[in-house]
Amino acid sequence: MNIHEYQAKALLKSYGAPVAEGVAIFSAEEAEAAAKQLPGPLYVVKSQIHAGGRGKGKFKELPPEAKGGVRLAFSIDEAKSHAKEMFGNTLVTAQTGEAGKQVNRLYIEDGADIARELYCSLLVDRSVGRVAFVVSTEGGMDIEAVAHDTPEKIHTIAIDPETGVTAADVAAISKALELSGAAAEDAKSLFPILYKAFTEKDMALLEINPLIVMKSDNLRVLDAKVSFDGNAMFRHDDVKALRDETEEDAKEIEASKWDLAYVALDGNIGCMVNGAGLAMATMDIIKLYGKEPANFCDVGGGAGKEKVAAAFKIITADPKVEGILVNIFGGIMKCDVIAEGVVAAVQEVGLKVPLVVRLEGTNVELGKKILNESGLAITAADDLDDAAKKIVAAINA
Repeated sequence: MNIHEYQAKALLKSYGAPVAEGVAIFSAEEAEAAAKQLPGPLYVVKSQIHAGGRGKGKFKELPPEAKGGVRLAFSIDEAKSHAKEMFGNTLVTAQTGEAGKQVNRLYIEDGADIARELYCSLLVDRSVGRVAFVVSTEGGMDIEAVAHDTPEKIHTIAIDPETGVTAADVAAISKALELSGAAAEDAKSLFPILYKAFTEKDMALLEINPLIVMKSDNLRVLDAKVSFDGNAMFRHDDVKALRDETEEDAKEIEASKWDLAYVALDGNIGCMVNGAGLAMATMDIIKLYGKEPANFCDVGGGAGKEKVAAAFKIITADPKVEGILVNIFGGIMKCDVIAEGVVAAVQEVGLKVPLVVRLEGTNVELGKKILNESGLAITAADDLDDAAKKIVAAINA
């Protein structure tokens, strides 16, 4: 689960992290009152969407020369003007894809005198099984580009969970970021704060880009991106309350209600599979035969008839889907249960696109019998290769 920048900063501030004063607004009319709450005279007007690259992004509805989704304002009137131009328009960034995201929230923040921009993130480093700081002196930039072009400028410091962030860890992080003076003193409190927030709130990622050294030589969190481990949200009602469903795909929201592993993609063949590995193989073979998967959908090993039907309905609700491939290997999941779910869903929502079903495993003959006797236009497949060929051929016909 992701949250907006202003929400992430409020959370970090509650732990004691240094962040600028700012006000979130939900309409252009609120901009003047929000700016008046800040010291000024420099204001930063930031689009709030769940995507990076906002500053370099472009609005679909505005001319190409228009400024991006993060803008400086040197007066309250200019802040108002930016807010009016940005609200309700679609911001396209490197992370949104061509569709972009509509800006429904803005964050007006007090400006900062920046001396240096740094990069700091926390994540779970699976190579060592610990939470790690990933830091670089190259802040404010695309960290993937830094990793590719100058990997020596990225440093990883793993934290022992038994001790937490020690003085030695702080020293190592500070050295990697080339901190000294007041900034190094601020680091002694900031890095333990970030680690505490990360672990206590079950975060999956905490990214601060940039973490700045101001001209006063103090540290400040200038931007914050936070995502949480969805499996731990039952422990955090306060975090769940921050969810903005308008930033999520409606199909993924519906899938989460049924505990389905579903990710919308850009292709035209809908997939329903049990098991992540089998789902990946199914998507790969679809691509091998020249088409693209419209989704990743894993119904899991113990799904019932209702869950299967829900998954099928979510897939058919996607207007991009021109054909559907159901690929089930029945172990714990029984093939007859899958068949019953598919038949029930088709009978309820109809079938307007080709459907190919490949079943193998527990109760496979019973499952095939249910499909064959359903009277529905379902094409059976013998194996995965046969299934992929048949669904691609059906779409091309």
